[in-house]
Amino acid sequence: MRVEPVSPQSSRTIDSGRRDTAKIGRIPILDVEPLVECGAWPAKAVVGEAFEVGATVFREGHERLGAAAVLRAPDGTARPPARMAEVGQGLDRYTAEVAPDGPGDWHFRVEAWGDPIAGWRHDAEIKIPRGQDVELTLTEGSLLHARAAEGAPPAGRAVLARLAERLADRTVPAAERLGAALDPAVTELLDRHPLREHLTATAWFPLVVHRERALFGAWYEFFPRSEGASFDPMGRRGPMSGTFRTAMKRLPAVAAMGFDVVYLPPVHPIGTTFRKGPNNTLGAGPYDPGSPWAIGSPDGGHDAIHPELGTIEDFDAFVAYAADLGLEVALDLALQCSPDHPWVAEHPEWFTTRADGTIAYAENPPKKYQDIYPLNFDNDPEGIHREVLRIVRHWMDHGVRIFRVDNPHTKPVPFWERLLAEVARTDPDVLFLAEAFTRPAMMNALAKIGFHQSYTYFTWKNSREELEQYFRELAGPAARHMRPNVFVNTPDILNEYLVHGGRPAFEIRAVLAALLSPTWGVYSGYELIENTPVRPGSEEYRDSEKYQLKPRDWERAEREGAGIAPLIGRLNAFRRAHPALRGLRNLRFHDVDQPELICFSKRLPARGAQAPAGAEAPSGAEGPGGDDVVLAVVNLNPHQVREATVHLDLPALGLDADGELDAHGFEVADELSGETYTWRRSNYVRLDPHVQPAHILTLRRNES
Repeated sequence: MRVEPVSPQSSRTIDSGRRDTAKIGRIPILDVEPLVECGAWPAKAVVGEAFEVGATVFREGHERLGAAAVLRAPDGTARPPARMAEVGQGLDRYTAEVAPDGPGDWHFRVEAWGDPIAGWRHDAEIKIPRGQDVELTLTEGSLLHARAAEGAPPAGRAVLARLAERLADRTVPAAERLGAALDPAVTELLDRHPLREHLTATAWFPLVVHRERALFGAWYEFFPRSEGASFDPMGRRGPMSGTFRTAMKRLPAVAAMGFDVVYLPPVHPIGTTFRKGPNNTLGAGPYDPGSPWAIGSPDGGHDAIHPELGTIEDFDAFVAYAADLGLEVALDLALQCSPDHPWVAEHPEWFTTRADGTIAYAENPPKKYQDIYPLNFDNDPEGIHREVLRIVRHWMDHGVRIFRVDNPHTKPVPFWERLLAEVARTDPDVLFLAEAFTRPAMMNALAKIGFHQSYTYFTWKNSREELEQYFRELAGPAARHMRPNVFVNTPDILNEYLVHGGRPAFEIRAVLAALLSPTWGVYSGYELIENTPVRPGSEEYRDSEKYQLKPRDWERAEREGAGIAPLIGRLNAFRRAHPALRGLRNLRFHDVDQPELICFSKRLPARGAQAPAGAEAPSGAEGPGGDDVVLAVVNLNPHQVREATVHLDLPALGLDADGELDAHGFEVADELSGETYTWRRSNYVRLDPHVQPAHILTLRRNES
């Protein structure tokens, strides 16, 4: 059999070569999901991630049908069909969950067929008890099951062949013969190996499957030059920058907090022309180090190491030591230049020349960035593409497999599509994070054309309504193409919620980020509750590390128990222990009768996608049926105690919404306090943000 090529939203019957002009199959299959722009770009998943395939499937009259989702691996082999179930009644919508088991370029399609045995069962259950057409009905059933036996595997073939004979045996009472056909073992067998008439299939739709880090991970951002930096209190010399060697001393603490990725701002030479001083002032002093994003000096450009940080050998040692601790290094890819960058002299055509003959520096009026020249990608697109690809491969050769791309929305989208595709062809494990705090259309476009992750608006979503609406979008339609990386702060973003909320606000935002999203991140200093803005109403930090060295006394903070590093470590350990938290699409919200409390859950069914290799098994966390279930209730008010009743969506937790459950309840264990409670459908909660701002619960059925 073969499948004729079809348009993305149509289907054709598989029939050994029949040709016609119909744009719809014998069994119509429409509105297939997940598709990205009708299949122009692949939908996304990671290895082992379960995702839903859906389609509208129907046929004429009252005839029964079946449908299945089929995955095709990169080597061309198809996985066993996943039987689709109808959602709701009368909507003709069918869904199934599938999970690719390896990386690469996969495809999926939907198959549908007429199911004559299901139709026969329906009629036989009505007719035979009423004595209508009994023997004729049983004879028809015998013929259908004999046909089904021909397509079943050997063990199933024997079962169905015996059943066909039994249905035709008039010496056996009719009710007994019907009972044999309705035996659950038989129906289960036919669910797996149905008799399919008018088999119809859609086109194969693209699906790209990445390694797990594309979806799940905890990021930690810090400036190597601040770690080990020193100042002469007597003023006899200028400040001394930290190096890669001194920054390595910070890595064990980062690993101990459970982070997976260490993200470094640009580590390249920094220009001196129009260098910015402390707090983004225009007059830099002789010892001001400048912004790392003003890349390039006589010491080199994007493929060089700032001399004060060390050598390329020191960078290699940093990457190797991080790997020994289980940390990947992400490097900033910022395609912009200081006026001192070698490109300015070697390739002046790569920049924009203004009417007075000067090169245009970066502006976002009224903001001016005199120390940075943006590239003009339209002047020499081929030359810029070759050079950027060379730079990316240079750092790949030095162990970098993750790039955080600075402001990709200020560069042409086709440039990124081409660059990312070329890297993926040879090195599909290399990941790119889009730092695109911009309009939704651009953020989504960058995700569709190849970026593996994206920054989000999470920092500015603080109310329950905002959080629920935004994360329903991220975990719903957007999940087919965009994966969120939820940073609680960045060197550029100190949200007023953190400025005014104190320690409770930092704890609340960490809990939300770590549990709502499979990937989250913090910028160094968050664990110390650094929250002083440069001026009231500003999101810029005072004494911003972007423009000056900022050594921190980590040993003193640990000794005095300052900050929330222990909480961050517990959150990351909890994330690693619970496979449910590795997902995005499994996020569900629950009702709370207090607007400043939010409740949400994630569940991984026991028969769903398997926990990725290396994941720790949940300890005492199994919900009913062996599911991994995590339930969180968070007080969003960092100042005041809040009380409420939480009304749970029990099916979302894998629990039957029956009276017995409400009578006996189920046990929940709070991972933060260590206490256990018996919960039911509706539950009272009281959360004091100064004591414990959240319940993080695992659950199991109460057998008492």
